[in-house]
Amino acid sequence: MPEKIVTKGLVLRETQTKEADKILTVLTAEHGRFAVIARGARRKNSKIAAASQLLAYSELVLYEQRGWMMLSEASTLSLWDNVRRDVELLSLASYFAEMAEAVTGEEPAGETLSLLLNALYALDTLHKPPELVKAAYELKLLALSGYEPLTAECAVCGTTAPEEPVFDAEQGVVLCRKCAGVAVGRLLPLDPGSLAAMRHVVGAEKKRMLSFSLNGETMKRFARACETFARVQLDRDFRTLDFYKSLRIPPDISGETAKIDNNRQ
Repeated sequence: MPEKIVTKGLVLRETQTKEADKILTVLTAEHGRFAVIARGARRKNSKIAAASQLLAYSELVLYEQRGWMMLSEASTLSLWDNVRRDVELLSLASYFAEMAEAVTGEEPAGETLSLLLNALYALDTLHKPPELVKAAYELKLLALSGYEPLTAECAVCGTTAPEEPVFDAEQGVVLCRKCAGVAVGRLLPLDPGSLAAMRHVVGAEKKRMLSFSLNGETMKRFARACETFARVQLDRDFRTLDFYKSLRIPPDISGETAKIDNNRQ
């Protein structure tokens, strides 16, 4: 009898195959990201149907067969019902999952899984503003994946309180306006509030990552900086993000990068 593996995992992607099966992309703390075959998951009476849905977080019983991991049993821990009832939140959560899939592999992924679960909980149960959760998740995920930006001081002059700060999304550094003239890259304007938010997210424990609030132009600058940083560093587009933006009225905060007036005295 094949040896069984018991683990907790979250479904990042589901693909229909054959008449009633699914191939699941699952993220676990111990084993990272891997594919699982869920036989019969599309049948109405299937005991693994709920756990085989996108974003389902479950305790999984697995075994290996012919080089594939097979799903034997599953007990759902959270299906994020409030997220599933809102198409906008569901599309945002799907973007979170697609990002997690992009930065993980077969190595252990406990921190990434924990971050993703916290972000889903923030949308589903805490009812945090989606734009705040999105920006914080993007920035923290990049930091955990080896792309942590340098926000503590101006990368050129070293001041910890840069005047009219800007963020270089390509280099992942903060600059004051006077020093921005020596930078070649994608520059985005910040303000004291948005810079403080970036510093908090990068340095905070994941459970305290969202223990702040922003609004107005400060929120827009924070969100634009985080999304642009993720897109530039990962060097790819996300179809789930495009769909999420298509649902947003008015349009989402992303846009053209700021033009820095280097001739200003």
